[in-house]
Amino acid sequence: NYGRSHLPTKLAKEKGYDQIIWTDGYSHKYLEESGTMNLMCVINNTLITPELHDTILNGITRKSVITLAREDLGIKVEERKITVDELVDAHDKGKLQEMFGAGTAATIAPISLFGYNGKDYTLPPTNEKSIGNRIKKELDGIRSGKIADKHNWMYKV
Repeated sequence: NYGRSHLPTKLAKEKGYDQIIWTDGYSHKYLEESGTMNLMCVINNTLITPELHDTILNGITRKSVITLAREDLGIKVEERKITVDELVDAHDKGKLQEMFGAGTAATIAPISLFGYNGKDYTLPPTNEKSIGNRIKKELDGIRSGKIADKHNWMYKV
């Protein structure tokens, strides 16, 4: 299902980027995914991720990130459409704190910059207080048994 991503990703890599951020296929103004991962943006301490529809993967890592953010870390979460213009505006106003991809293999993959219309937008460096890092630490702790699994996600095999 991601076969069509190879050429755009190759072209992005030729321009110096590691990955691509997908937009909707109709207007190309709404953010969708980061490579093969769900996209997460933190604007004004709110975790925002595109709402589910036919082109947004309803991934288990996405669900886990949202659950941990809301229930365990007390972070406000919004599942809604987010435009490229909103992202650029939030960046320009200093409100875009971080972005990351959430997926099975990488769990949490921080995004350090994004390019749009020939301009690069650098994000603040992540640290141990960054939402993505805090969520990754929780997920890793649950998987390793260092943090109690109160969501009953782990199964002994």
